[in-house]
Amino acid sequence: MDNEALLKYYIYNGELVPTSDDKGFKEATPPLIYEVIRIIDGVPIFLEGHIERMRKSAELIGKTIKKTDEEITKEIHKLIDANKEHNMNIKLLCTNVDSPNQTFMIYYNKTSYPEKEVYEKGIHTILFESERENPNAKILNSDLRQRINDEIKAKNAYEALLVNRNGFITEGSRSNMFFVKGDKVYTAPAGDVLLGITRNEIMNVCREQNIEVIEKEVHRDSLKELDGAFMTGTSVNALPISTIDNIELDSVNNSIIKIIADGYLQKMQEYIKSKK
Repeated sequence: MDNEALLKYYIYNGELVPTSDDKGFKEATPPLIYEVIRIIDGVPIFLEGHIERMRKSAELIGKTIKKTDEEITKEIHKLIDANKEHNMNIKLLCTNVDSPNQTFMIYYNKTSYPEKEVYEKGIHTILFESERENPNAKILNSDLRQRINDEIKAKNAYEALLVNRNGFITEGSRSNMFFVKGDKVYTAPAGDVLLGITRNEIMNVCREQNIEVIEKEVHRDSLKELDGAFMTGTSVNALPISTIDNIELDSVNNSIIKIIADGYLQKMQEYIKSKK
């Protein structure tokens, strides 16, 4: 695979290596099990959840990640200290999983956060017919990712909503999707999607705010009946959707979405404070 590591150093099997040395990437063989974690003020946000999901991704394909939680945590902070970068995304990548000597890398990767005006205006999204073979496992699928990226670029969209063979929307290509109708929030059942760490915290916010969440897939033909929609993810938090193909939604002014988005930001701040 291509060398994705940015800044000066990356972690290769516990050791700091210059990013100009791409031996870890050259050795990488599928399956590629990974996580992307946001660093804010030097704190890896919701780290425990990310590590747990990474292990579950491995288990779902009959593999085991050998490195301990303590080792992973220590190496993340080693990377942060070495690069002196406290606000950027990092990627955890486990490859050669069948080898007695697994490869485990941690590195800063390309990061893009929405500007304030994007939250104020909402985003344009498209529908894309595709299903993940194993939706609960975060396994790199470069071919699918490239096809989706090409379509997103061609239609000047921010994200693609994946539609299954029955016409139901499961998730975003790199996000979870939530839909609002009246005072209720709809999202696909847990078994049909990658269980995003942000998604889990959004569900907690909804419970705390007494907002009913119905785990039910929304059909593409019912999108016009919605009052709003938003995507969630490591880099975007809760981001309002203004259009899905040619369907317009007033998500940026939806009171339910505002409550959820503000509640999530508060949860992040509380987490950061607890780790200081």
